[in-house]
Amino acid sequence: MSKTSDTYGTYYKYNKKNEKDSIVFIHGIGLTHQIWNDQIDFLKNYNTIVYDLIGHGKTSLNKKQINMKDFSKQLLKLIDSLKIEKIHLVGFSLGSLIARDFASSHGNRLSSLTIFASIYKRTEDEKRQVINRYETMKKNKDVTKKRALARWLSEEFIKKNPKIYKKIYSMLENNNHNTWLKVYKLFAYHEDDDISIKKINTKSLIITGENDIGSKPIMSENLSKLIVGSEFKI
Repeated sequence: MSKTSDTYGTYYKYNKKNEKDSIVFIHGIGLTHQIWNDQIDFLKNYNTIVYDLIGHGKTSLNKKQINMKDFSKQLLKLIDSLKIEKIHLVGFSLGSLIARDFASSHGNRLSSLTIFASIYKRTEDEKRQVINRYETMKKNKDVTKKRALARWLSEEFIKKNPKIYKKIYSMLENNNHNTWLKVYKLFAYHEDDDISIKKINTKSLIITGENDIGSKPIMSENLSKLIVGSEFKI
């Protein structure tokens, strides 16, 4: 467990086993590096890095506003500080948008890219829904957390996995609400840049869940069509 020496004060965990390229995981909005615990345990014989995004967990947000480039710069500074030349990058939800942005600008630092549960080209109705959630979040932080989990996890899954539900809720609960709002606003008003996406030339895998109501399969399928040579899976 460490903190980087960069200006972001990024909190991270680095499991180094050898000199091969590390796998870096980027979590989603409102979560922390801990969401990847099971994956890190499964990949315990590989080099892995998990970290808290700006404004999440133990990494503070010291700006009035934040943009996607701030998150890409954070990742770049992290791997530079660890003297890592190339990584396998995995991004989930908000993390997938960051991974896309990073890949379009710093593809020379990637050995592979996995875009997991990414939004792409929301319809006008979908845009309205996420902006409405942002407006509701400004008024009632507790309701929005419960609604988020209801979107992310089915009732059946929650009944069978109460510990996972409590773990994720705890991450959301421990977030600074005003900080979360700044980041969620960025996510809610995100507009896709096809020109930037087409710059990605890394070996890429685009995946999402068949029942994901936010990052729908059609979004990932259409995103994959823009990234030359990428593989798409549901």
